[in-house]
Amino acid sequence: MGLKIAVIAGGAFEAERSLAAANDVMAALKEAEHEPELFQADGSLIDDLLRAQPDAAIGCLRGGDGESGDIQDALSAIGLPCVGSSAAVCRLAYDKAALAEALQAYHNLTEDLVTATVPQTLTFSRRAFELWGMEAALSQVESRFPGSFPLCVKPASGSSAHGVSRVEDAEQLAEALREALKICERALVQPWVEGVQLSVPVIGTGWNAFALPPVEIVAKEGWCDAAARQASDAVELHVPVRNASLSPSEADAQAIRAEIERAVLETYRALGMRDCGCIDLIWDGAQAIILEAVANPCFSAEAPFAQAAKAAGLTLPNLLNELVESALDA
Repeated sequence: MGLKIAVIAGGAFEAERSLAAANDVMAALKEAEHEPELFQADGSLIDDLLRAQPDAAIGCLRGGDGESGDIQDALSAIGLPCVGSSAAVCRLAYDKAALAEALQAYHNLTEDLVTATVPQTLTFSRRAFELWGMEAALSQVESRFPGSFPLCVKPASGSSAHGVSRVEDAEQLAEALREALKICERALVQPWVEGVQLSVPVIGTGWNAFALPPVEIVAKEGWCDAAARQASDAVELHVPVRNASLSPSEADAQAIRAEIERAVLETYRALGMRDCGCIDLIWDGAQAIILEAVANPCFSAEAPFAQAAKAAGLTLPNLLNELVESALDA
């Protein structure tokens, strides 16, 4: 007998894309013989859920609406199991500045040599800019990053590359920080990393988690900025990553892919993610540099998660069925 599954979509960020993903999820749940119902993330959401009494929920909200932990807190408060990580883990994963500390804690706990690395980072807060000015601090950026420009400036919490800037010189730095600080309270400055951009979905929890085939993301022009990510024809996905992108040697490419997957699982476990997620990174030719962790991945049929599952021989209906069962057992 199928379960009643609440599919939550809409929200304030990329609502149309959220609804498109929700439609794919509902179709897959119906194929798995469940009874999905679409719920809009608005002021009546909790009342609507309490009236409907679904067995579990799947969030299709994008950005902070789905990743910041707020919706997970709300669903937990009414006792509704939800696919994915807890509210606390979502908040941790959503904070890109927390990655380095989480990986260090993982290393201290397991005593394993950690493969994953994160870019060197300087953090600037909106409050510091407003209260004390930061011109002197900005002048130190070049000395902190050997080789200097280009640099990457991005919100500490954000998604779909919104607020992310490639900074070519000192004149652009302050403006890029101001733009990033419009999105959240802290902005990060990091070296610009060139290499193979990858998104690697993960399924499972703890030591039972496993990586799906890495998805190579290639912008047809420039880099994968916010505009490119929202345009269906601006980005190419290669599933799995092309061996030639990693190394001319087939054997070396396979070894690199194994190292990438190890780094991804380290990050996933370090953050305490469960059920499913995506780790975004760049292979710079020598190491896997983790950019962000997404605790509430997009389940759209065209998104990396579903594409990687398909490449692994998993259908979206079967996958969602397993994720719902895992949420109910949590």
